Amino acid sequence: MQELTIDTIQQKLTAGELTVRQLVEYYLARIEAIDRAGPRLNAVIEVNPDALAIADALDAERVLARSGDRPERDNVLGPLHGVPVLIKANIDTADRMITDAGSLALAGSIAARDALLVERLRAAGAVILGKTNLSEWANFRGKNPVSGWSSRGGLTRNPYALDRSGCGSSTGSAVAVAADLCVVAVGTETDGSITCPASVNGVVGIKPTVGLISQSGIIPIAHSQDTAGPMACTVTDAALLLGVLAEEVVGDPLSAIGTETDVERLITEQRLPITDYRSFLDKDGLRGARIGVARQYFGVQPRVDVVMEAALDVMRRAGAELVDLVEPLPDEELGEHERTVLLYEFKADLNDYLAGLGPDAPVKSLAQVIAFNETNRERVMPYFGQERMLDAQVKGPLTDEAYLTALATAKRLAGAEGIDKALAAQKLDAIAAPTVGPAWPYDPVNGDCHEGVSCTSPAAVAGYPHITVPAGHVFGLPVGLSFFAGAWSEGTLIRMAYAFEQATLARRSPEFPASVRLPAGTF
Repeated sequence: MQELTIDTIQQKLTAGELTVRQLVEYYLARIEAIDRAGPRLNAVIEVNPDALAIADALDAERVLARSGDRPERDNVLGPLHGVPVLIKANIDTADRMITDAGSLALAGSIAARDALLVERLRAAGAVILGKTNLSEWANFRGKNPVSGWSSRGGLTRNPYALDRSGCGSSTGSAVAVAADLCVVAVGTETDGSITCPASVNGVVGIKPTVGLISQSGIIPIAHSQDTAGPMACTVTDAALLLGVLAEEVVGDPLSAIGTETDVERLITEQRLPITDYRSFLDKDGLRGARIGVARQYFGVQPRVDVVMEAALDVMRRAGAELVDLVEPLPDEELGEHERTVLLYEFKADLNDYLAGLGPDAPVKSLAQVIAFNETNRERVMPYFGQERMLDAQVKGPLTDEAYLTALATAKRLAGAEGIDKALAAQKLDAIAAPTVGPAWPYDPVNGDCHEGVSCTSPAAVAGYPHITVPAGHVFGLPVGLSFFAGAWSEGTLIRMAYAFEQATLARRSPEFPASVRLPAGTF
């Protein structure tokens, strides 16, 4: 049953060749054998104790639907009926599972209600199989963190080389999908936390427009950039999951795209969010597309460049017109403004989340989290500290001029003067670039300090969509190709990514080697 797709599962369930219980038992067995024993990937921080009971209920639901004993209006099963899904441990579930962002400071914290995206998953018939490990506090605690490590969950390992990073912060979600511990998974991103782990673990990741998926019930970093998103082995499954997660009505589209005029234009162009992306799955989807190549992300890692040049050749042969960007995207210029915004919003947003927890919550403010970490330094901070939390704690309210200026500047540089300007000036449908380089070795001494390419910041800061799809390998380590564009362009990006995926079929299943397999006698 390895690497079943959503469509295959639905076909087998409908034909009676498979039950949801059998499917859940299969994944629970793989988690036990591969994640907790065997290579010990450590991607799943907690299995849902009610998963089998949920499976039985969904099987009964299908029997009723077949029999016609239910009212006609109830006879339609959800698009994810019986599909096992893992979700990141910073997403609230009102069940027996803990929501703690991997931190011992929130040990035992049970959410009072499901996150809105979890409500949508349950309504679609998904089995919430468990929660995935992550970089603690979604990589917003120390300045030199170890991606994929949390004080609750320990270290998650890359299935393509167990001594290499799975990137972060949605490490567990990406690794679980790559290792076939679930069908699809949900991650979250502020800047790179879906797209980087998806790239280095050889899976598809979609960071949607900020506002397409509700932020409600997710332990936050920063509301101006935070979003959940799908991770899957295929573009098709990622697109199907995105349609389930997407909200039909965006609460505040202005937060992502800036002005009322922008919203009116997008409504006219029918580019505001939709909840079914299957019509964009077109094998010929690159034909006639005009794509800008962000050359500023080339020339950093030569072997990555080889993979990317081959990917560009595939796109040309598929009918795309490729042009180099005339001006580089603002990237390094964003850094200080983005950091300021994240520090201010982290303090405000985390305090709001923690204050809303029940009376028995172990911590109720960022200040209390910091104090807990210090008191429990040996368990919580054996490898890296909490400098980002300390820097955030001294920030003022969101009315501070320093915050407002940094937010406006960051959005302008990344959006109007960055992605939007490039798309308009060169009449582009999207921009393409290498997502990140191949996975680097874990380093508890220096953390994630490494030299490598990364194109995640412009789309993340602008709040625009970004999809990464497997493109090739460097010594067996996956490398992803990114497509990104303006707000609400998910459909366009899915069309291009799907066409590229089908033209290359570049993804390979992992074999869990202890280290990179180099050619004999080369090192």
